[in-house]
Amino acid sequence: MFSVGPTQILLILLIVLLIFGAKKLPEIGGGLGRAIRNFKRATTEPDEIDISADAKKDESQNNQKPKA
Repeated sequence: MFSVGPTQILLILLIVLLIFGAKKLPEIGGGLGRAIRNFKRATTEPDEIDISADAKKDESQNNQKPKA
C-alpha cells in the first residue's frame, strides 16, 4: 500500500517551509496541534445534551399570561 518514509516527510516539510515561510510555521503547528487535541477530546468524551435552552423556552411560554 502507500508508505511515507523519512525522505518523503523531509521533502513535504521543505515544501511547506517554502510555501508558508519560517514565521508562519509555529502558528500552523499550534493550530494543527489544537485541532488534533480537540478532535481527540470530542471522540473520547460522551455526548452532552443541553436541554436548558428548551426548558427555559417552554417555561417562559407557560408563564406568559394571555393578553385580554
